[in-house]
Amino acid sequence: MTRQTRIRSAETGARIRAAALRLFARDGYAAVSMRQIAGEVGLQVGALYNHVADKQSLLVVLMREHMEALLAALDAEALPEAPDAALEGFVRFHIRYHAARPDEVFIAYMELRNLGPENFAGIEALRRRYEDRLEGMLARGAEAGIFSVRDARVATMAVIAMLTGVTTWFRPEGRLSLDEVEAIYVEMARKAVGAR
Repeated sequence: MTRQTRIRSAETGARIRAAALRLFARDGYAAVSMRQIAGEVGLQVGALYNHVADKQSLLVVLMREHMEALLAALDAEALPEAPDAALEGFVRFHIRYHAARPDEVFIAYMELRNLGPENFAGIEALRRRYEDRLEGMLARGAEAGIFSVRDARVATMAVIAMLTGVTTWFRPEGRLSLDEVEAIYVEMARKAVGAR
């Protein structure tokens, strides 16, 4: 394969993933056919299979890319050590990162039900790594008497669900800026974990 062919193949793969992302987010994974994805990219269905094995593989790639990018971005965020400041940093990061990627978030959270067991386990392991970061903050804060949580895991799931919900209603042209939304959610998250 020549360098030019590899570049074209990579570009086509990126266009396929972008089209699948749009269609899955708009119509739902189950309702989208490989024929539709191929049509969006301007390919024959047979040519699509030169780039992706099947629809499930495409869904897994989209989810994995989202979760790996999320983890890398969180690592780059360099959150403070102090649990209270770390919680604020996590809340602001989560909202900002997810608000910019509503389609990816929708697919990563709502389409898990369409994964086979092995694929589900792989994506769930990546999600768990992300959740573990917040759980660790909450557990350290509880040990230090800064937070009052009966179960750090349950509190983690509640806070993440609350934060991720922002993507369903936030609009940049809306009444509140993203900074204002972040500040409100920091306050709600602090109350949710009984911050002193």
